[in-house]
This record gives sequence, structure tokens and C-alpha cells, in this order.
Amino acid sequence: MKAFVFPGQGAQFSGMGKDLYESSALAKELFEKANDILGYRITDIMFEGTDEDLRQTKVTQPAVFLHSVISALCMGDDFKPEMTAGHSLGEFSALVAAGALSFEDGLKLVYARALAMQKACEVQPSTMAAILGLPDEKVEEICASITDDICVPANYNSPGQIVISGTISGVEKACELMKAAGAKRALPLKVGGAFHSPLMNPAKVELEAAIKATNIQTPKCPVYQNVDALPHTNPEEIKTNLVAQLTASVRWTQIVHNMVADGATDFTECGPGAVLQGLVKKIESGITAHGIEK
Repeated sequence: MKAFVFPGQGAQFSGMGKDLYESSALAKELFEKANDILGYRITDIMFEGTDEDLRQTKVTQPAVFLHSVISALCMGDDFKPEMTAGHSLGEFSALVAAGALSFEDGLKLVYARALAMQKACEVQPSTMAAILGLPDEKVEEICASITDDICVPANYNSPGQIVISGTISGVEKACELMKAAGAKRALPLKVGGAFHSPLMNPAKVELEAAIKATNIQTPKCPVYQNVDALPHTNPEEIKTNLVAQLTASVRWTQIVHNMVADGATDFTECGPGAVLQGLVKKIESGITAHGIEK
């Protein structure tokens, strides 16, 4: 079975989508529609902006979403997903690709999410760090031991690779404890804030109203959602999980295991970069994972 997966924030690069815009009439039409919906020319930032320009949450999220969704739609008859999933932000791309969300509604929700998250980031300085070389249980145990601060597991990316999230002091304390416990590395990440942690609660409240007001249809194939790593087709369940996703962990390792257990044999990553292809191969060795074939 063919699985299509969609990356999240961090996959962006200057020049992303330019070749699509110049080579495909459909891509150009969708990019211009996006410029109209957003009220500014995001394509100018995507094609010519600096890395710093692209790193702003309010730009990054719609940019990665647009590149991912438009890449998939431009595959034409080759785009026949039997299951989809997305990492964090990529879940919105996966829902559009599966027909649960329209392109327009997906973009509006992603932009609302980005603005709400950026606002939450400005309320309290916060950060994330990648922990390499420790079992999941040890990372969870150390995070739970920090009771006077906020630090939680945010992204279960692959065995031995977890991203933690919280206040700056909480994450710094955790990193020291992780290294003392034998972590190969504890790397601070260049991010705007503590995504997938309780510090995103203000954004969750703001986004909930927008998600509830959006029309979500039954997708044409199951969408494996971040919150529980399970396949979903019920629109109300999808909405509930989208709201919960902002403060809950991204269970990517379990998503890939579950997709393979349910019959996935070929993973195609749609969007900028190749991060998810690498993670899929680490999680399930022997599985085919690649980008869009040219």
C-alpha cells in the first residue's frame, strides 16, 4: 500500500517551490490563490527570502504547507494515497491531501495556527532540544522528574531520537540530566518556542474555535493523527485530535509502525527536505521511503 507523508516546521529552505511555480500551471494558480488568501505575497518570501525570513513561525508554517500540498497535487494520476500522515504541521497537509480539508480551508487554518503559536511563544520565552541515544522511557522519566519547571517529550521522531519542549530553564536542566544519564547528544533547537507542550495552551484555546468552525469531510483514505498514532476518518474525531495536537506529543515512531502494520509498503514524502524519509527508514528498516519521483 502507498503511504504519503508530509513534513513539519524546520523543513523549509530559501527557493522552496520556485521550480513548481515556474513549471506547472496548476502550481502557479494555487500559489497565487494562496497569496490572495493570506493578503501578502508569501511566494516572494519562499522563492527569494532569507533563512531568517523563513524561520518566522507565521511564515514557516504556511510555506511548508503550500510546498507540501502543491507538490502532491501536481503529481496528477501518480498521487493515489491509500493512507496519509503528517509530522506536526504536516498533519494539515495530510488532511488536505486526503480530501478531508479543502486547500483554502487548510491554508486558513494553518495561518491561524501559526499566528496563535507565534503569539503564545511571545508570552513566555521557551525552547526545544533534541535528545539522541536514550530510550523513550528514560527521557520520559527525566522530564517527569523536573517538577519545578516545564519540560515534556514533544516529538517521538524515531527510536533514540526524541525532542523535548518547555521553558528555557526546564529544557536546560533536562539536557544536563539527559547527558548525565548517557545521552549521546542533547542539542538545543533554533525554534520560536515550546511547541507540543503545555506552553501552547493559549494557542490551543484560540485555534479550537477556528477548527470547530471549519468544514471537515470524511477523507478518501485514513489519516494517521499525531495525538494517538491511529488512523482516523471520522470528521469529529479529526477535529478533536487537531485541537489536542498543539499541546500533545507527536507520536511519529508509532505512526510509522502502525502504518506498516496496516499494510504500508511504500512511503512518499511530499514537501521540502527529506527528513521524514530518513525517519521512516530508521523506524522500519527495509521499507521503501523516497521523495516525489521526477
